[in-house]
Amino acid sequence: MLEVAGLGEVEERAYRLLVRAGEADLTGLAEELDLTREAAAAALASMAGMGLVREVAGSAGRRFAPVAPEIALGPRLVRQQETIDWARQAVDQLAEEYRASLRRSDADRLIEVLPSRAALREQVRHLQDSAREEVMYFCRAGHVVMPSTDNTEELEALGRGVAYRVIYERALLEEPGMVANVAFGIKLGEQARAVRFLPVRMMIADRSTALLPLVQYAGRTTEPTAALVRGSSLLEALIALFEAQWERATPIRFLEDGQVTDTAPGCPLDADELYLLSLLVAGVPEKSIASQLGLSLRTVQRRVYHLMRLAGAQTRMQLAWHAARERWL
Repeated sequence: MLEVAGLGEVEERAYRLLVRAGEADLTGLAEELDLTREAAAAALASMAGMGLVREVAGSAGRRFAPVAPEIALGPRLVRQQETIDWARQAVDQLAEEYRASLRRSDADRLIEVLPSRAALREQVRHLQDSAREEVMYFCRAGHVVMPSTDNTEELEALGRGVAYRVIYERALLEEPGMVANVAFGIKLGEQARAVRFLPVRMMIADRSTALLPLVQYAGRTTEPTAALVRGSSLLEALIALFEAQWERATPIRFLEDGQVTDTAPGCPLDADELYLLSLLVAGVPEKSIASQLGLSLRTVQRRVYHLMRLAGAQTRMQLAWHAARERWL
């Protein structure tokens, strides 16, 4: 059992005996372990070299006592664990180099084709379940595999600390239930932005794997065909595409209890007003906002006019300009 700490079978038996007995001489140790004196002496010498035993001072004859296990074995186990960790890192590095070599010689390892909705859904689930650091998402209007409200894997990943950056197509935010769904994700830690149009649906997990369709989806009459893209120049291009869209997208903010981040000190808007403003700047029509939030169109318009008065704006364009200048969003 203690071989991981460097003890052989005889040394372990001898050390356990000394721990139970407290101390022993060479003759007693040999008799208890059914060893010759020479074998017992060799075991004692080996254990002394490892710092496992000490000679009892002032005793009649030479007697030996064990060093406390946490002192004798603890540091050895720590060093052993460090060695194992270094070896594991080396194996991981070698494995990645091996996979990279295979990818260079076999394109099928770079891009895996997913020919069905079931296979695509399974990968959407797997990539989020296995993500450890960050998931980047392009969310377009009109779902292919599942509605955004059914993506429970994101909630679980957010719960274990995975960062999510999601860009929503404006038309998607107008779909029933989406505003509330986005707000719920933001409350759990999702960073959300919106643009008028996204070029493709896409998910990138931990900057190591991307998932996106290969051809335009033709509705329920056909099966979607998608690609799983692993480490390559193509993956780097997809990451760059996401980052470029992220920079030009409009933030969507909604935090509870008026707690707001990335805004200038003294921002006069509360959480609800900031959320409304972010939807307006993202281009969501007032009628859609009213429907999603369960408000009348007149109530939404009244709140918009209130924001315009706070900004000293005559038009919605001026309101957006003022919000950007004052860092309200």
